[in-house]
Amino acid sequence: MLLSLNSIPETVIPGFKGGTGRTRARIYADESNKIMHGLLPPGASIGAHVHETSSEIIWILSGTGKALCDDTEELLGPSSCHYCPMGHRHSLINCGSEDLVFFAVVPEHRL
Repeated sequence: MLLSLNSIPETVIPGFKGGTGRTRARIYADESNKIMHGLLPPGASIGAHVHETSSEIIWILSGTGKALCDDTEELLGPSSCHYCPMGHRHSLINCGSEDLVFFAVVPEHRL
């Protein structure tokens, strides 16, 4: 199945998951996966949240930021990949001076 994320309307999400600023995203979702091309402007964040029934893979396309995963801080830049396993808590923060552009996949796990 070919997905053209550019053809999906962009959504602006204020305070995504309790974070700061506005996340801009193009999101495809079905019962098995969420696939997102997102952008966090400087100073914006996706708030800390736990993946109860899913995991998440975030690939950084451009910009710099950090992920807080459980008690670990991970610095991220272009081509960095952050993985949050099911049952763990994480957040994504743009601490750089440019937009943080990322691609994320959230697969649902069947329990």
